[in-house]
Order: sequence, then structure tokens, then C-alpha cells
Amino acid sequence: MRALGVSHPTLDAGLEELSAVMATGVAHAPGLLVADLRVARGLDYYTGTVYETQLVGHESYGSICSGGRYDALASDGRTTYPGVGISIGVSRLVHKLLALGLVEGSRSTPTCVLVALTADEDRPGAMAVAAQLRARGIACEVAPSAAKFGKQIRFADRRGIPFVWFPGTDGGADQVKDIRSGEQVDADAATWAPPAEDLHPGVKRASTEA
Repeated sequence: MRALGVSHPTLDAGLEELSAVMATGVAHAPGLLVADLRVARGLDYYTGTVYETQLVGHESYGSICSGGRYDALASDGRTTYPGVGISIGVSRLVHKLLALGLVEGSRSTPTCVLVALTADEDRPGAMAVAAQLRARGIACEVAPSAAKFGKQIRFADRRGIPFVWFPGTDGGADQVKDIRSGEQVDADAATWAPPAEDLHPGVKRASTEA
């Protein structure tokens, strides 16, 4: 940059700060930092060095962490405090780990329960059941259309939804079916809950077995 023969107080100060950052980084983590003057982010927000991170060997995937320096991160009215912030793209990291086959999800959708429809005119009741379940932290969705229960169960199975909720008939209780085991029991949307391991999808290390 200096070889270009350009001089400006802001440029000179920036190059000095960047040189100091690089010298410190090289001392603690040789080979991991690169000064890339193409990186520009939050020009009206950050007041110093900005940075982005990449996965070694997967640089084309782009940044998975980023942040920068704030000269005025916080203030108590008398004193202004500087700081350095960073955000981690957890969803980007998980997506890459899944794509590489290093981890696998316990199921393919967040939905835990599919509320079945006996007829299209029963949708308000199904929506009420779904609202009760969601209010208690149970992810669910209502079947897109009324169909034979066997077809709705197959729909849930294809989507990776473990439970199907059936409305009661002739004044009977609602029932919920675990389509993996086939177990079907009476259920009340105000009290029923799935096993803890089914409440949310999880991520685990992929099996290495052939």
C-alpha cells in the first residue's frame, strides 16, 4: 500500500493499526491471519479493524464468523467504552457439517406433531389444537388437506414428523400416534407432551460404520 505513494492521515492511521493487529496475531497464531484489504463491512458502524473467518480447505464457502472494532461500543453517560465484537454463523457451520457428512440430524424437520384433518370444515378445530400445542413449546403443523388417515400418516412419515394427532369423534378423546412404534393413546392438547428427546430435533456425530 505504501508503495503506491498515497498518503492520507486516515490511511496512515489505518495501516499502522492493521500492522499492529497482524504483528500480534502472527505472534500468537502464526499462519492463520491474512491482511485482506478487500474486506469491507459495516463502514458506518465499525471504527477500526474488521475481520471475517473461513474454514481452511473450504474457503469458497465464505465467512462463518465476522465482526470488528467499535471505539464507542457502550457508554454510561460519563465514560465511553471501546470493544471488539464477533458473531458466529451457527446455522452456516451446521449446514456445512451436515453437507460434509460429519454430523447428522435426528429428523429432517422441526415439526414434532402433524394435526390430522378428518374433513376440510374441521380445520378451525385442528388449528385450535395446534395453537395449544405451540403455546406449550411443541412444534406442530396442520395437515394441508383432509384425506384418509393412512395417507396423512404417510405424509408425516415422508416429512420426518414423529407424531400424528387425531381429533376425537362422537365426543371421544383426541388421540396421538407415534408413527415409529405404532403406539396410539388418548391425549389432551393442554397436557400431552412428547418424550424429551422428540421435542426438538438434534444433531449428533455421524456414524462411521460402513
